[in-house]
Amino acid sequence: MKISLLGGRLLGPAVFGNATVPGCAPLQAGAAAMAAQLVDRVCDLHLAEGRIAAIGCTPEGFVADQSLDLGGLCVAPGLVDLAARLREPGFEYKATLESEMQAALAGGVTSLSCPPDTDPPLDEPGLVEMLKHRARGLQAASLYPLGAMTTGLHGEAITEMAELAEAGCIGFAHPGPLFANTQVLLRAMQYARSFGFTLWVQPSDHHLSHGGVAHSGAVAGRLGLSGVPVIAETVALHTIFELMRATGARVHVCRVSSAQGVELLRRARDDGLALSADVAVHHLHLSDVDIGYFDTNLRVDPPFRAQRDRDALRAAVRTGVIDAVCSDHTPVDDDEKQLPFAEAAPGSSGLELLLPLTLKWARESGASLALAIDRISRQPAQIMGIDAGVIAVGEAADLCIFDPAEAWVVSPATLCSQGKHTPFLGCELLGRNQLTVVGGRIRLDRRA
Repeated sequence: MKISLLGGRLLGPAVFGNATVPGCAPLQAGAAAMAAQLVDRVCDLHLAEGRIAAIGCTPEGFVADQSLDLGGLCVAPGLVDLAARLREPGFEYKATLESEMQAALAGGVTSLSCPPDTDPPLDEPGLVEMLKHRARGLQAASLYPLGAMTTGLHGEAITEMAELAEAGCIGFAHPGPLFANTQVLLRAMQYARSFGFTLWVQPSDHHLSHGGVAHSGAVAGRLGLSGVPVIAETVALHTIFELMRATGARVHVCRVSSAQGVELLRRARDDGLALSADVAVHHLHLSDVDIGYFDTNLRVDPPFRAQRDRDALRAAVRTGVIDAVCSDHTPVDDDEKQLPFAEAAPGSSGLELLLPLTLKWARESGASLALAIDRISRQPAQIMGIDAGVIAVGEAADLCIFDPAEAWVVSPATLCSQGKHTPFLGCELLGRNQLTVVGGRIRLDRRA
């Protein structure tokens, strides 16, 4: 099928080169991401056979089966989300693959990575293959699972990472605090370094964070909540970086939450360590004072920290100390949220909020919209090691087409995710996805 998208505002990472018409030599794998530039201009896009056929002028002999006037809309690469729990297998009462893949399309997310903390965990190749097969059958976003770093996620014996990689895992993670036994992480890094794998770790010390539900500070003290100190993050980061120096492993640091953590990341980058990092989009907007009177929608992991931490995170995304922004999508059912704050399950739904909240960060921080799109498209795609997140001739036609001026109110009715809990319920956000194109096919069209 051939589609012409006319008059849209091309926004974000794109490649303008000699290969602008069908028949040109295809781009090398990954070349588009490396050569992409941040653009903000009005131009046409032409799609054919699931790929981008031309940017700008209509190729000679190109006859579109469908033409769409996108005047007033922005055309961005399909968004890439580094952390989206889809709750299958094992937690279908919280969400299903069908509901969360629909939420991804609604949010303009065309590629996503899911953590391995399912039931059973993704520690066997058969489980990974089954999940990928289920996802392909839905013809929605492309799914890239993370394999469990240890068997059963028990933190004791490392998995057969090579076999899991053959089944489709793009990296290996241990969601939650670091292993109590640091030697396990050392062995995992040695294994991963041998095969060139990336380990995804959350910087949280097992003992210092145990039992905490809020940021250690005045707010937690006033509310009588057990705290998670910032040193739980910094001690873990020191451990991770020292093990990286000893092994040469590549690590992706998940969900940085503090100003001190940002500073340690900056120093580690200056030292030349092979690392990348992300932040959850809600941490760019909220702090511990927003907990109010025990609002369990703000019970997340890591917890919201002080305002100075939030400000440091916002600056770090702009400067590139933090590479990417993710949704940290974690659907939670009503039974687990309608409890006292300390007993409620952590997590919030964010697939459909990743775009508007990132745009909000850009407006408030003075960053360009093109840079904002880069942080939720090309940068996470490079971390995952996939060819996505860039608009370029010859690349897959995965697109997020959104209205940057549409105001909408977040409510259970406006969210497609089965998980309806988010700190932003009742908030009016600016910017909403209108069309999602995956592999050259329109999978969602809100205008219809």
